Amino acid sequence: MVPTRHPRCHRLVLLCVLTTVAVACRGGSLEDRVLAAYDPARTVGGTEVAYPRPGTVFPPDAAPPLVRWTDKSAAGTGWLVLVDLPGEASRVTAVVRTPEWRPSEAQWRQVLAGGRSGPLALTVLGFDESDGKTQIRSAGHTTLLVSTDPVAASLFYREVELPFLQAVKNPERLRWRFGSPSARTPPPIVLTGLPVCGNCHSFSADGKTMGMDIDYANDKGSYALLPTAPQMALSLDRIFSWSQFKFDANEPTFGLLSQVSPDGRYVVSTVKDRSVFIPRPDLAFSQLFFPVKGILVVWDRETRQFASVPGADDPAFVQSNASWSPDGRTILFARAKAHDLHVTHDKAILGEADASEFTTGGKKFRFDLYTVPFNGGKGGTATPLAGAANNGFSNYFGRYSPDGKWIVFTRSDSFMLLQPDSRLFIVPASGGKERLMACNTVRMNSWHTWSPNSRWLVFSSKANGPYTQLYLTHVDANGQDAPAVLLEHLTEPNHAANIPELVPLPPLAIQNIRNEFTDDYSYLRAGAQDMEVGDHASAIRKLLKAVEINPTNANAHATLAAALASAERYPEAIPHFRESLRLNPDQPSVGVDLAHALWSAGEAKEAARLFGIAVVQIPGDASLRDDYGRLLLELRQPTQAIAQLAEAVKLDAADPDRRLGFAQVLSALGEYDEAAVQAEKALTLRPGWAQAQATLVAIRSLRDAAKTAPTR
Repeated sequence: MVPTRHPRCHRLVLLCVLTTVAVACRGGSLEDRVLAAYDPARTVGGTEVAYPRPGTVFPPDAAPPLVRWTDKSAAGTGWLVLVDLPGEASRVTAVVRTPEWRPSEAQWRQVLAGGRSGPLALTVLGFDESDGKTQIRSAGHTTLLVSTDPVAASLFYREVELPFLQAVKNPERLRWRFGSPSARTPPPIVLTGLPVCGNCHSFSADGKTMGMDIDYANDKGSYALLPTAPQMALSLDRIFSWSQFKFDANEPTFGLLSQVSPDGRYVVSTVKDRSVFIPRPDLAFSQLFFPVKGILVVWDRETRQFASVPGADDPAFVQSNASWSPDGRTILFARAKAHDLHVTHDKAILGEADASEFTTGGKKFRFDLYTVPFNGGKGGTATPLAGAANNGFSNYFGRYSPDGKWIVFTRSDSFMLLQPDSRLFIVPASGGKERLMACNTVRMNSWHTWSPNSRWLVFSSKANGPYTQLYLTHVDANGQDAPAVLLEHLTEPNHAANIPELVPLPPLAIQNIRNEFTDDYSYLRAGAQDMEVGDHASAIRKLLKAVEINPTNANAHATLAAALASAERYPEAIPHFRESLRLNPDQPSVGVDLAHALWSAGEAKEAARLFGIAVVQIPGDASLRDDYGRLLLELRQPTQAIAQLAEAVKLDAADPDRRLGFAQVLSALGEYDEAAVQAEKALTLRPGWAQAQATLVAIRSLRDAAKTAPTR
């Protein structure tokens, strides 16, 4: 039965009665015959409307939605969809043969007009026609409303290919769109083709200033800040670097999750940072990301000075994911106890083993939301936000409503980005009792942005598959939200949409953002990033571009040579190693790489000459000594080889593998006594090592055989 609370049911019953009379007199249309067969008092359910969910609120200019449903009854002829509109005998109807329906523009205009006066009932009737009879086999219902509140903003967002590693390898295929949330087709692409990664972006409250994380040159902390206009340029004069805050070459800064202040004067970011950032094979959740170290620092575009934020700059904590209150007086941020990954390299992208305590060890990492006064940069005392802290969950991505009344944040069991269980909660801006939002979908809800009038919220979700889509929900003056509208028209197939930002500008206010900052260093950085993830072919293409732009860039030649060598293209690598050394002779490591490439290319004597130079320049490198010694063995210079291998063992005396390798070489040269000594030391360093035990037995056997062999 149709629930008694279903709006305008009495009108639908009346329509059915009237239609029955009409059918009896004229035969009637298919819609009339289905309605004549429908008795709300007797028809069971069987059909469940999946979208829109009951109570979904659409903006007044929304695009026609794709209504979807499931039908548990046996397959039949089709379905009749009808929307009951205000006014006598007023309705929109359609007959479909598949379990979905998109109203025409004309039909949808009727629905939008009718929905402004109250909830509309949408009914789906499954029917059969056979033997001249029309029968109803199932029925399902939902309701929808149309708000009088406009979104009054355009949407700036990023589209990416999945999995995440694909985007890392091909940053030039990332694209940013700008246009109306109610667009019927994907809005225009305003930025694409960057050879380096562009990431988090934000705008001032008036939309006149835009900031974006970008990778420039060899600096992972670069940031662009520029005025919005129909034609914009990412140029060098608009880029600064978070790395310059108390610069320390041994403490890299990536500049995470930056946010422009409401007045456009400041940008706040996480610096001196370290994150778990791991690609994963799962298409939908293809990365694990959360910061484990970092402090909040503000850059003042007027004074061009950096300053940490007291109250959010304690190195004992990770303080990240900051956002501003609408008046710019308070900073909201996520905080947790800092964690040391014990990773020696400074790569942004880690492997599973680099954070095994989280990837396989089951360790949780949970954030609480805190606020701190900005106080003109002087900071203050950080205070946990009641409702979003100390609750046994991870709380992050807090965003103030522009009217200052509410904070919407994301909560999951652990971590931060791309959590399948993440859901949106709303809490008073001053803290209080949080409330689970009605807009949440069944899988991943995150990356939200408020409309300037505080009546709409756009967020990302993976409810319909691995490719993230954008949703829009209405929020009333009391903070009550509705089931969300899917903005399905905004993305193309096989692309994920993320980092949405509602900007108080018309759709044509941003038409093109030109790349005017990429140079040889940009392509060098992009190529080096590809090498980190093992994509040598892509790295070589970008590094060739770098040396084409600037043939005098020694680092670009060396990195290109390394990529070619990794692809075993040694004859091509060798000239670039040589050119790098010609341009900058003070590069001992490049000389070592050249030696290895020559050795692999069959030029052993020249390789040995370069190794000989390198061991003088880098006397404490055990691996270099070991390689040199093995090359000398290949050149049948055993005395010199043993000297280098012995020095390698001396430099790395605690390495059992190096000692055992030396023992094997000594044994092959007939130096059984010293070989046995080295094998015994390897066993002492690694007790019970089967390989070392077997090697020692073999050495002793050979030694004994040599002693008993007849002399001539």
